[in-house]
Amino acid sequence: MNRRSKRDQSADDQRNTLERRSRSKAHLGAIRAIKAAHTGDRTWMERVADRMTRLAANPWFFALHVVWFALWIILNIGISPMRPFDPYPFGLLTMIVSLEAIFLSLFVLMAQGREASIAELREELTLQVNLRIEAEVTKTLQLVAGLYTRLGHIVGDDPELREMLQPLDSQLIERELLEQIQSPINKHNGDDKPTD
Repeated sequence: MNRRSKRDQSADDQRNTLERRSRSKAHLGAIRAIKAAHTGDRTWMERVADRMTRLAANPWFFALHVVWFALWIILNIGISPMRPFDPYPFGLLTMIVSLEAIFLSLFVLMAQGREASIAELREELTLQVNLRIEAEVTKTLQLVAGLYTRLGHIVGDDPELREMLQPLDSQLIERELLEQIQSPINKHNGDDKPTD
């Protein structure tokens, strides 16, 4: 009988482990789904911006520019048998490179803006999940403290435990965080001058 209960316990443990793993995979799938959903909703311009950003980040893009600039300069400084078409100070090359830099910068900014909005959405989701977890942990602590009291034990007069048993005041934490952020700024600007 003892051997059977151990087998049953082992089977239950395996089922619980599989359930936890499937829940973990579901959470990972939800996180990936945010990016996938936003990737599918891209406009044609955002798709072009993503492609251009990936292209510009390629080492071959750098190598192509090195070869292009070297050939352009060699052909236009007068050491080649060909007549220069953009003599020094290379006005045409400067204009082309400036336009390319402007467009690449815009593409990178567009791609970064979209990635930033996805990251902001993930952060908000993480915050909401963390707040829910905190509420569940507080409720669990309250239940444990209640059971502890019902068993005839006295919950110690611990101020930290009392604070943990209270629901989280996220607005208070936000205000304290903003004050902590603002304090060095005020000191740097001289707003926090000592009073005589």
